Amino acid sequence: MSFVLLFATGAVQAADTYKMDIKGTHAFIQFKIKHLGFSWLLGRFNKFDGTFTLDEKNIENSKVNVAIDVASLDSNHAERDKHLRGKDFFNVSKFPNASFKSTKVEKTGDKTAKITGDFTLKGVTKPVTLDTTYIGGGDDPWGGHRQGFEATTRIKLKDFGIDYNLGPAAEYAEIYISIEGVRQ
Repeated sequence: MSFVLLFATGAVQAADTYKMDIKGTHAFIQFKIKHLGFSWLLGRFNKFDGTFTLDEKNIENSKVNVAIDVASLDSNHAERDKHLRGKDFFNVSKFPNASFKSTKVEKTGDKTAKITGDFTLKGVTKPVTLDTTYIGGGDDPWGGHRQGFEATTRIKLKDFGIDYNLGPAAEYAEIYISIEGVRQ
């Protein structure tokens, strides 16, 4: 089955726009980073919003836009979260938002694609590529139509102005995204 057909599941029309289902909490942006090389520190951003547009006739014309409230960072430890929001890391008082805006979608397999875009964090914008997998789609019980995807990427923290020394094993953060969108 081609990626185009996967995007077209459930009679999706060309260039349908989907709003991420954050109200129903069917969307997640999570991260993990090694802590001194001994274990993983996991966290998430609780507040974000976004849309994606799927073009069934030309997947390469599909788009993704996400806005993240960086202050909503949650690592399940209040004191650590306060430190992460501070000047040593995210400096949310000066840089409260992060964003991703796609610039290219490239089909890589029947259910996979690479979505490249401009990722802005801590006032720095760099290209990032999301390795994306189609999960599924179709009509929901409430009369809507949904599509779901997951994506991963890895960013070098220093590229985004985060250079607090947590040891050489903690130079990168791995990001996991799970998105379910409702057709508008």
